[in-house]
Amino acid sequence: MSIQAVGPVPSCEDQHDLAPQESLVPSLKRRMACWIYEGVLLFGVVFIAGYLFSTLSQTRNAMDNRHALQAFIFLVFGLYFTWFWRKGQTLAMKTWKIRITNLSGGPISQSQAVFRYVLCWIWFVPPLAISNLMELHGLNSLGILMIWVLAWALSSKCNPTKQFWQDCWANTQLTILEL
Repeated sequence: MSIQAVGPVPSCEDQHDLAPQESLVPSLKRRMACWIYEGVLLFGVVFIAGYLFSTLSQTRNAMDNRHALQAFIFLVFGLYFTWFWRKGQTLAMKTWKIRITNLSGGPISQSQAVFRYVLCWIWFVPPLAISNLMELHGLNSLGILMIWVLAWALSSKCNPTKQFWQDCWANTQLTILEL
């Protein structure tokens, strides 16, 4: 695998000229519905990954090897998302007729998919870090997470391309799948 220089990366402002027509950008409501459905589907991925991990590592107690399990699930999620994004859609994106492309409308590269996956953790890491620093648990932690998700989703309205910020930074875009 070789890394090729692709020239200067366009800034978010430059992407406005390359962005899909506003009518092809999925609405925030549609993108968030897809996001929630993706979370539901990920329960199955977590179940299978957790079962595989506990079987292979002979883990008998859920608290044993907890950090290794978290790292394993992080890698499994990464494989899931980068694999499907390279093909243009995850299972939830197919349901909601949303496609991910590069700025010229083609499939995204492996490096873009990995970079976008890492950037997507901005949906979860800041509120979880705040909850940890403030020693919050349960509903309090969930409340901070929900407030952050809502604020982060609404911040896409400030983006000239109306895309989520991780798409802007990864030079990708979400579009409505044309029938």
